[in-house]
Amino acid sequence: MSFVDGFVAAVPTANKKQYLAHIAIAAEMFKDYGALQVVEAWGNEVPDGELTSFPLAVKAKTDETVVFSWVVWPSKEVRDSAWPKIEEDPRMKPENNPMPFDGKRIIYGGFDIILDR
Repeated sequence: MSFVDGFVAAVPTANKKQYLAHIAIAAEMFKDYGALQVVEAWGNEVPDGELTSFPLAVKAKTDETVVFSWVVWPSKEVRDSAWPKIEEDPRMKPENNPMPFDGKRIIYGGFDIILDR
């Protein structure tokens, strides 16, 4: 089965264009290192919760939009071998591709796919 990296972040709404440019470079890079698919979704209907929610989890401010993203890899092994290369790739360096959001508030995890229909 494939392996998925998932991400949730809060992006200043005014930075949507910069975010799109940033993730276009990142998506190309992920694919260069073996990713099968890169999906970025800009929040449209992401309600606040009382106990938990996407906005609460990333401490989204009123002028920020929650984004939900995932990268599909053919296997965890491919993903594990890609990450060190991604981290060293010049396209990932802040001076070449600055993050237009607070990277300290990103939620990230790797997941085994257990159902895909």
